[in-house]
Amino acid sequence: MKSTAKAQSTTSVPRAPHEEAGARFTKYLVTMGIRIACFILMVAITPYGWYTWVFGIGAMVLPYVAVVLANVGQDTHISRAESPFIAIEAPLPPIEPPSAAPPVIRIAEAPPAPTEPRQA
Repeated sequence: MKSTAKAQSTTSVPRAPHEEAGARFTKYLVTMGIRIACFILMVAITPYGWYTWVFGIGAMVLPYVAVVLANVGQDTHISRAESPFIAIEAPLPPIEPPSAAPPVIRIAEAPPAPTEPRQA
């Protein structure tokens, strides 16, 4: 009975876990770096005004955003996997009809060569 399961394509295999974790960690660090910049700008820029509130809100909200972005898995991007079923078909070699009798190779052992008696 034939299996109806499709073959796994090497282009549709997900990224390795350590690569995905590294990408998520990088997203987290970038977002937290922006948060630190918002906090420093909130305190350092004077006179205080409406932009102080924007930096303050950014410093408070960005930790949540950083964690959410870091925990989002691989489902966020579109998979560009190639289907193995649209591959180029290779031409099949021509089929030769079977001959009447297949060739047979026979191996026979030759009789030992006659040896001359030794003279003493």
